[in-house]
Amino acid sequence: MTEASDLTASDVWRSNLPPCHENGLGRPRIGIAGIAIESSTFSPHISDPEAFTVRRDQELLNYYPFLAADTELRLAAEWVPLTQARSLPGGAVDPDTYQALKNDIVKGIRENGPFDGFYLDIHGAMSVVGLTDAEGDLGHAIRRALGHEALISTSMDLHGNVSRELLDSVDLITCYRMAPHEDEWNTKQRAVFTLLTRLRSAQGNNPDGRRPYKSWLQVPVLLPGEKTSTRLEPARGIYAELPRIESLPGIVDASVWVGYAWADEPRCQAALVITGDNPELLREETERLGRAYWDAREDFDFAMEALSLPDSVERAVDTLAQSQEKPFIISDSGDNPTAGGAGDVSWTLGQLLSHPELTNGTRRTIYASIFDQQAVAHAIAAGAGNHVELYVGGRVDSGPSGPILVAGIVYSITHGDPDAGSQVVIDCNGVH
Repeated sequence: MTEASDLTASDVWRSNLPPCHENGLGRPRIGIAGIAIESSTFSPHISDPEAFTVRRDQELLNYYPFLAADTELRLAAEWVPLTQARSLPGGAVDPDTYQALKNDIVKGIRENGPFDGFYLDIHGAMSVVGLTDAEGDLGHAIRRALGHEALISTSMDLHGNVSRELLDSVDLITCYRMAPHEDEWNTKQRAVFTLLTRLRSAQGNNPDGRRPYKSWLQVPVLLPGEKTSTRLEPARGIYAELPRIESLPGIVDASVWVGYAWADEPRCQAALVITGDNPELLREETERLGRAYWDAREDFDFAMEALSLPDSVERAVDTLAQSQEKPFIISDSGDNPTAGGAGDVSWTLGQLLSHPELTNGTRRTIYASIFDQQAVAHAIAAGAGNHVELYVGGRVDSGPSGPILVAGIVYSITHGDPDAGSQVVIDCNGVH
């Protein structure tokens, strides 16, 4: 294993499967399904079917590079891909959309079962209108459909939440060890590898056969992602403990969840889960690591200086006047579309457009980006190189300003982005 702090985006977690025990399952039957979205309950946006990319059958199996044809993991089981729906971060999920996806998964389990194992691919911070623990509800439905015998292995984002209901529904559970998330595929592969390892093993000494013990501890601390980079202390040191714990006899997996700060639900807090065959050791290591997280709670801080927007802009103007180092980057965490924000709050853009030193034509400022289908259509109709006046933003989340008037030249039009669709850049005398 590699320490979380030493992994890079190019690292692929690899290890040979152990030999199959004479009482183990040499080629178990394993289903794949899940629903993955990070949902902000503070956003008025509702995630409907259009928000999700749904993969089924062979397309879903092909989605996982570690399950490519002729790979060790692919050959070690009979894989039965069902339904996996994935969305970019957004608002809470429409209940009918969620129910339809859940029903599709449950129907697939009942029509294609029985299964020896199941890989549940989720994010962990899905909110559904009317529910306070969406993943717990999904996990419970999948467990009921599968029955007790099948082992369920789950991979999650470290900004997900681990409720007791979710924990009780699954048998193996792990999450990313890096923020920023350079180990997404590493984590998915680890979840599958661990599931196969348990299915290939003997029945073991546990009263419940191959099913490991789980030690779970919620830590009443909730931090935003901007304060929990695993490249910096104290998160770096806490996550570096996980490989050491995993190396102990009788330990299968050790994971720490930061939790999701942008949902108002009881389950949203830090959590630890350690799985294995030695319950006393599990309890001891979970309590020790949980205490370390709690003791470090005041030490988590922003990875960079945190200022108000006016102060940030003034700092940028002053810095650029004295230095040739460019660009100066300001991150707006309040409407962060990578954490569930609507991405169309127009207040920040309005502040930049009203700043005289940013709109006098001497600097190039890039505002990236704001979501507005109507404004994009208007600019495309006008055409590149032409002047436009149009209202932008504030249609999903009106925020403090609602739509604002933007006047400028259509600088460029780009089509075909797999997520954004068509993109338009408007030059407002230096603010793009």
